[in-house]
Amino acid sequence: MDRRWTWQTAVILLAAAAAFSAQTPSAPMAIPGAELTQILDQLAALPGNPVKFDRTRVQQGYMPDVYELVQTLRSLDILLDLRQEANQAERIKLEEVTDRLDQHLRALLARNETRLRNPDRDNLARYAESDRVLPPPAPGEQRVLFMGDSITDGWKIQEYFPGKPYVNRGIGGQITGEMLGRMKADALDLKPMAMVVLAGTNDLARGVTIPAIENNLYMIGSLAKAQGIKVIFASITPVNGANIAVRPPEKILELNKYLQELCAKEGYLYLDYFSALKDSEGLIPKALAADGLHPNADGYKIMAPLAQAAIEKALAAPAAKTAKAGKK
Repeated sequence: MDRRWTWQTAVILLAAAAAFSAQTPSAPMAIPGAELTQILDQLAALPGNPVKFDRTRVQQGYMPDVYELVQTLRSLDILLDLRQEANQAERIKLEEVTDRLDQHLRALLARNETRLRNPDRDNLARYAESDRVLPPPAPGEQRVLFMGDSITDGWKIQEYFPGKPYVNRGIGGQITGEMLGRMKADALDLKPMAMVVLAGTNDLARGVTIPAIENNLYMIGSLAKAQGIKVIFASITPVNGANIAVRPPEKILELNKYLQELCAKEGYLYLDYFSALKDSEGLIPKALAADGLHPNADGYKIMAPLAQAAIEKALAAPAAKTAKAGKK
């Protein structure tokens, strides 16, 4: 009988342990992005390059790759012990890094376990009460809905668009599939005249494929269009720092190109935040996003007039034609 463990077997066992530990105060903590980048930089710089790993997949949280990295480090520690190589301080540091990555893996397992068991995958509960008490648009009211992730969630819409009947329905951390799942409750049922969608950056960070992201964006637009809502698709914003590895600029450009083509084909409006926020290298300056992802007040000050101009243009345009059943 082959007693060798595959990573899948180990993950099942670790998942049980992670689920149990998640119920206690000592639940494992995932490594923040900046710290994980530093750890991977240190491992990549080891003499002789003894540790092989796919940096992007590790940073995106692919459990097989994180597990393999942890096992490689355990094996390296054992090998150094057998050969009596490396001084004590170096051994201790290697063990600390390995233990930290092991805890990171357990945190990823616990997080995934929570997501799988969550009956409200798309977080409809977040805005359920707000949606319930929001009255229908008044006669002549030009309600506009902002759909998105943390960049939208953290945008104080009423401060940047004072007096405007704009509704924020951003949820931090969400991907396009989750926003698609919220479309009826958090968008269509609120009867906006226009909708600004800023989505896709978290999909890239989680390793969602480009075709899957494009599919979700297409469906979001189609659902809104079918209800007579003017659709404004915002470009994915540029990134910097540790975000470059998990949100590759070339993939951001690829998705933005898709959005431009989709808007041209379907009669939507393309809102180009990317060009206004990028520097000469195509990245967002730290002065506009300290963490290399989320715009600060200065970043939002650049975005707000662009959004307002797009909204005014969309509202002034005739409604996009929708396909009728039975017609070709």
